[in-house]
Amino acid sequence: MTAAAHQPPPPNRSEGPGVAGAADNRFTEAALERHKREGMDLAVKARWIGLSVVGVMLPILDFQWEVLYYHFLLLVLAAIGWAQRRVARIGLSRTELALILCDLLVMTVAVALPNPFASGEWLPALEFRSGAFMYFYVLLAAATLAYSWRTVRGYGSVTAVLWISAIVITWVATDENAALSEAAQAAFGADPELAAFLNPNSYLWYIRVQEVVVFAIVAATLALTVRRYGNLLQGHAALERERTNLARYFSPNVVEELSQNDEPLKQIRTQHIAVLFVDIVGFTGYAAGRAPEEVISTLRDFHRRMEDAVFRHHGTLDKYLGDGLMATFGTPVAGDTDALNGLRCAQAMIETVADWNAERAATGEPPIRASVGLHYGPAVLGNIGANRLEFAVIGNTVNIASRVEALTRTLSATVAVTDELLDRARHEANGEDVAAGFTRHQALEIRGLATPMTVWSGLPQA
Repeated sequence: MTAAAHQPPPPNRSEGPGVAGAADNRFTEAALERHKREGMDLAVKARWIGLSVVGVMLPILDFQWEVLYYHFLLLVLAAIGWAQRRVARIGLSRTELALILCDLLVMTVAVALPNPFASGEWLPALEFRSGAFMYFYVLLAAATLAYSWRTVRGYGSVTAVLWISAIVITWVATDENAALSEAAQAAFGADPELAAFLNPNSYLWYIRVQEVVVFAIVAATLALTVRRYGNLLQGHAALERERTNLARYFSPNVVEELSQNDEPLKQIRTQHIAVLFVDIVGFTGYAAGRAPEEVISTLRDFHRRMEDAVFRHHGTLDKYLGDGLMATFGTPVAGDTDALNGLRCAQAMIETVADWNAERAATGEPPIRASVGLHYGPAVLGNIGANRLEFAVIGNTVNIASRVEALTRTLSATVAVTDELLDRARHEANGEDVAAGFTRHQALEIRGLATPMTVWSGLPQA
């Protein structure tokens, strides 16, 4: 028999070979989706804070009523950020791309076109030379918080296209003020470069190109950074998935140890362990004539309670076996009280079932009877399998524990343990009388064994 899987159990044959991989992908995608949602929340908050700072700064720098036009555009940008948060998801989203385009169009209108409510009128070239292009970096910086390299890349490429397009369209569609060019030439003609720089009609193309190139470089670098961070998130999600899988089988303290070092799972060795089997007595009769939903619900309640008892006593859940389960103590790492932990776990299981039956009686449901069998002895531990590894516990110790659990019917007992387990538990308990409440049965025939064994039946006491 085998013990807890190091990786998730193999899928049912009817599911096909790709189901496990699809499940892993769903786990990773869910983790990335969660991180992106959290990132978009941060991005929206950062955007609103940044826009608020700009909104306060503008009237301080230039206290004019026409500044309210820019305040309106800031509100539009804030609303677009909220909409992006609503539609954000992992992967390509046309809606999100459309909102990015709207975002940058509004920003282009704000920084490249003159304020329609302004009392004066600047030349079109001066609008592009005002330094307002720096505000695009506010949107770019907020985009990195979305943890999506596509979003950052989108902001970089769309901004470059819109900014160059706006300059070209304005340059083609508007006329120069020749008088101002002539005045600049007359004043600074002795220095042609200075005259060209101070010419109000000049777009200073070399600076505009530098703006776009530097912005594109920054956006590409940030996109690569975000993509690398996304890969780290995927790796983190994979580790969380593995930790979750471990938590399905091992107690929390063992999970903590294995999450830092999984060598105990890889080493093949022989080790003394305690093996426990627990089963519902007469479950076939109980299930007969009951609705499938009720049967499954009862099994889930039973398994959950038994699993909790195993983990509380530092055991490993090996597998569910229909209406029962198998657990081991001392795997994958041997402890000082493995047999005693198994014995105490058996006690806890029976007490848990008694409490559960009290709850069932209050609702008119029939009682559930459980039986437990334990044995202590050597077993072979190690990973088996090829592509999908499974941590296996193999050996006669497992078989004996299963047969001892079956003996509880013959002995009319709730718990049956072997002499080997009880002796080991006495040693671990430093002389404590762990046999209290048990009856000794010598030379019992165990199916499959040539030599009779001594078995103790009863219920362990605290």
